[in-house]
Amino acid sequence: MATARSLGLLLFLLLTSDENNGEEPRNPEEPRNVCRLKEDYEYNTFDLSDIAQCFTKCGQSDTNSCEVGNLQRYWLNYESHLLENSMETVDMPFVKALIQNISTDVSEDLLYSLVPSQGPRLLEDKGSSVLNNRMVGLSVGQMHATGLSEPVEITFSHQHQSPNVILTCVFWDMAKGDWDSHGCSTEPGDGRTVCRCDHLTFFALLLRPTLDQATARTLTRISQAGSAVSMIFLAFTMVLYVAFRFSLQRFKSEDAPKIHMALSTSLFLLNLTFLINVGSGSQGPPASCWVRAAIFHYFLLCVFTWMGLEAFHLYLLVIKVFNTYFGHYFLKLSLLGWGLPVLIVIGVGSSNSYGVYTIRDQENRTSLELCWFQKEPALYATVHGYFLVTFLFGAVVLAMVAWKIFTLPSVTAGKGQGQTWKSVLTVLGLSSLVGMTWGLAVLTPLGLSTVYIFTLLNSLQGLFIFCWFIILYFPTQSTTTSSSGTARLDQAHSMSQE
Repeated sequence: MATARSLGLLLFLLLTSDENNGEEPRNPEEPRNVCRLKEDYEYNTFDLSDIAQCFTKCGQSDTNSCEVGNLQRYWLNYESHLLENSMETVDMPFVKALIQNISTDVSEDLLYSLVPSQGPRLLEDKGSSVLNNRMVGLSVGQMHATGLSEPVEITFSHQHQSPNVILTCVFWDMAKGDWDSHGCSTEPGDGRTVCRCDHLTFFALLLRPTLDQATARTLTRISQAGSAVSMIFLAFTMVLYVAFRFSLQRFKSEDAPKIHMALSTSLFLLNLTFLINVGSGSQGPPASCWVRAAIFHYFLLCVFTWMGLEAFHLYLLVIKVFNTYFGHYFLKLSLLGWGLPVLIVIGVGSSNSYGVYTIRDQENRTSLELCWFQKEPALYATVHGYFLVTFLFGAVVLAMVAWKIFTLPSVTAGKGQGQTWKSVLTVLGLSSLVGMTWGLAVLTPLGLSTVYIFTLLNSLQGLFIFCWFIILYFPTQSTTTSSSGTARLDQAHSMSQE
């Protein structure tokens, strides 16, 4: 950061402490809405702690509960308070500041650097996040400095970012109560980004997921086509299951086909809500967008849960085998598979985490907009974290089953290459049930090619499940006698429960 002939300089870092989030008012006898700042508040620890929470709340609240202009003026006046009291540093859980009063006689450029520990912990904006959670405020006394002939220059040092995100220099617009980039230019570099702005206010480097419009359209069409194909084959799978329930006695007692159908149903509904969500975008009132995001999130969690239950059932069939009787086994699985996601969605909805999610291109134009999450912590905890747990469990079980299959006497005795291929196909079929294609998501930061592969394979999971269902329950005579080990284990397990 460099500027010259300044009357005063403030490097101001504002944060909302995680420990203070969600706290009740400290004086229940006199409830107040500090975010409106209708009264005179003092600069003491008590008021600062309450008002610091408003800075992030007001970006997602209506105008009746927040006065964004008053809030920014409050913090700008806090600068004068610090200068008048000759406070050079402030280090509190909810606000950190480094203040320097510069003489007008200084002619050389000024340079200051801040370590990450001096920055706030969490700043967000509708699917975007502030890089390193750091916001910098610059001011010249009480002046409203705009239209500077020589822009102020701020350099943010950071690690290399993945190619599917964009860094944008922004400032906090008091009138809109949102981030804006007007009057600021962004100069990316190796390990740093230079921001040049023609005015003084609160600045930050906003990190947004980015995708150019052509790529976004292509990926959307691939996903829509794949989802439609999956829905067709999942419908075939469910029709076949119903037909088998009436024609084959063992389908009424076996649990494995029921679990397959529960996964197929949840995946069918997920694809359906995905097509509706993408097709409608963010149209409609906020309440309808909230509902679409919640439903889509629910069926996504159902798919993750049933894939985890598929892995659990597979573990009982192939690994544990004996002493695996559970009373009302499928009923308990159903309560977990359909009930647990309900609790999670209720929790996320109560925190007001659903809303419009926007992906932009390099020019900050909207490439894709849909109803999803507007708060990243909830997204990371209930989608990324939840998926990671179920995926790792499924991967471990699949590895154990693969080892069991390839160490069977019929395989190790070397009865032919055909037996090995049947074992490979068996493992691939099982991988579609436990959701191994979803694991490609961890590779998407490597480049756009992995994004295309993930989108294509993952959207066709319903087709893979249909193929596995056909192979498993329409075996040829040779596979019935040689390689239908999993089917025989299904039968043995079901008979042990009877």
